[in-house]
Amino acid sequence: MQSFHDKGLSAVASSWVGNGENQPISADQVHQVLGSEQVQALAAKAGISPDMASSAIAQLLPRIVNHLTPSGEVPAHDNVMEMVGGLLQNLGKAS
Repeated sequence: MQSFHDKGLSAVASSWVGNGENQPISADQVHQVLGSEQVQALAAKAGISPDMASSAIAQLLPRIVNHLTPSGEVPAHDNVMEMVGGLLQNLGKAS
């Protein structure tokens, strides 16, 4: 959440934690927040391209955070990234 705040996207990330509608995030914004190195690492782990990983993260992250925060509490960063990595691995196996 701090990374989203630092990059000017705190309202977007907060919408995922709250009970209202989840605001979307673009693949470019994913790259901006996570950084190319993190996106490349997740992509490599999943066996997919970094572009595919950014797009998948942009689609999945709002839903994951929303699901992990039913009480409005933010989980540890590592837990979210671990879940995203696992989902990307499944995506890589399906393609």
